[in-house]
Amino acid sequence: MNSLILKVATRFMLPLLLLFSIFLLLRGHNQPGGGFSGGLVGASAFVLYSFAFGAPETRQALGVDPRGLIGAGLLVALGSGLLAFFVGQPFMTGVWGQLDVPGLGELHLGTPLVFDAGVYLVVIGVTLSIILPLVEE
Repeated sequence: MNSLILKVATRFMLPLLLLFSIFLLLRGHNQPGGGFSGGLVGASAFVLYSFAFGAPETRQALGVDPRGLIGAGLLVALGSGLLAFFVGQPFMTGVWGQLDVPGLGELHLGTPLVFDAGVYLVVIGVTLSIILPLVEE
């Protein structure tokens, strides 16, 4: 497609959609959202980009192969489950900790967020692995 309006709108919408997907990821375990819905919104941002600019430009803007995102996401999710072993808990038990960040105060972080980040990467990778070859056709 060669629409100037779509290209300009996409340049404004891509960062907003990605920011919204991160917002959904971070609020996921206490309210609706999480890795799956955030990943779908993030993937839709790149799908919109592919409609406006084509698949090769989208792959370049993404910077990594979608299959690499799948592998990285699976490793992150597996790593979140294995962290429990280091504190003597069963696999996939939630482990929580505090991090003191200057200017932000104490942040309570846990392995559910790490697992959600893995799901986020897998969903983006799988979705783009399906959609980008279809756009290239």
